[in-house]
Amino acid sequence: MTGRRRIRSTVLPRSLVRPARAGALSAGALAACAALVAGCGIVPGVTEGSGDETITVMTWAPENTGATNKPGMPAFAEAYGRWVNAHGGIDGRPLKVLTCDERDDAVAAARCARRAVAENAVAVVGSYSQHGDAFLPTLEAAGIPYIGGYGLTHDEFTSPLSYPVNGGQPALLAGLGRTLADACGPVALVRPDTIAGDQLPPLLDSGLAAGGHDPAGDLRAAEAATSYGDTAERALEHAAAGTGEQGCVVPALGDRTGTFMDSFRRARARHPEVRTATVLGSVDQTVLDASGGASGPYEGAYVTGWYPEAGDARWDPMKEVIRAEAFGDNRIDPADAGVQTTWIAYTVLRQAVESLGDGEVTADTVTAALDGGLKVTTGNLTPTLRWKFQDTLASIGLPRLVNANVTLHVVEKGRLTAAAEGFTDVTSTLKEAAL
Repeated sequence: MTGRRRIRSTVLPRSLVRPARAGALSAGALAACAALVAGCGIVPGVTEGSGDETITVMTWAPENTGATNKPGMPAFAEAYGRWVNAHGGIDGRPLKVLTCDERDDAVAAARCARRAVAENAVAVVGSYSQHGDAFLPTLEAAGIPYIGGYGLTHDEFTSPLSYPVNGGQPALLAGLGRTLADACGPVALVRPDTIAGDQLPPLLDSGLAAGGHDPAGDLRAAEAATSYGDTAERALEHAAAGTGEQGCVVPALGDRTGTFMDSFRRARARHPEVRTATVLGSVDQTVLDASGGASGPYEGAYVTGWYPEAGDARWDPMKEVIRAEAFGDNRIDPADAGVQTTWIAYTVLRQAVESLGDGEVTADTVTAALDGGLKVTTGNLTPTLRWKFQDTLASIGLPRLVNANVTLHVVEKGRLTAAAEGFTDVTSTLKEAAL
């Protein structure tokens, strides 16, 4: 995808994007919606139409594509649904979790959104998609909140019905840039030649600029390439062009980062002084193990993330859900940032529903709870979350970004370890981003 679009810097009033939901779809609409079932799933053990108290939600992500895949997110959502229902539901209400294969495709993403509308979902929770332009208008028109998306696109931080739980790529790249400003000579960013990829350079550059560093070299690459030899050579040449300073290459290609690093490893012999740095989502412990651990290309790399490291005790409640309901499901990795985000997103949903007490649970009431000043606690995996109509970063076109905290990790002896205590707030750095 090489098309470009105008970035939205303002949002519409809620009254214009959240109309009252109709009580039922027309017979014609229902017939049309029947064709949308393919590619979607439902949590086993929940009966269709099991009563007015049933809470229906959807989680989607791409699976089995030639680019980035996040099968653990819908798989964990299904496990969470089973776990919740085994423990009495949410305030006694059964939870029905629909899943949909987003296929890393705008048409499929829009289809998933229409499916959520057809099923009268009260929210889309913990999902992954690069195609916000394709699905958010459908959710907005139906008044369905998008809770805890992965944070890939600008749209997730502008839509008044989006409730992000992390700082997405903006926070990760700004935080990484600030770190590299003190640690690197020339910096080369390798990113997808996509709309989502176009948003990455100014974010990394905002962090570099905060440390008095020059902008990074912007190297575009095909998202689904099977080899990145030429790109790796160009990145190394840029990073090695300093006057004695150790340069850095930053691959931000999602699941294709590993493919890039295969090419990078072969070309790096001519430039041993160049180090790497990247963001969580492109690299995790599984990737480090598969790439050779301490002898792999990531040794010494800086990695920014949204959350505490996977071994932190704060993740124990999430791991208990996995042990109880998804033991042996190799799609679900508790160290995967997508799975972690889905856990936090469902934590938001649960607290929003619980705040309604005996009141009706609909997309409108869940949205009203989130808009009404609800403070969501996540066991210190994030700061307390609270969404305002226009938050601190509205001035740069990110009015829905409420959590700009990042964590810094470094790869030591093949292990992803904390490089600094606690969280770093990059709000002030992002305020200077030229988006």
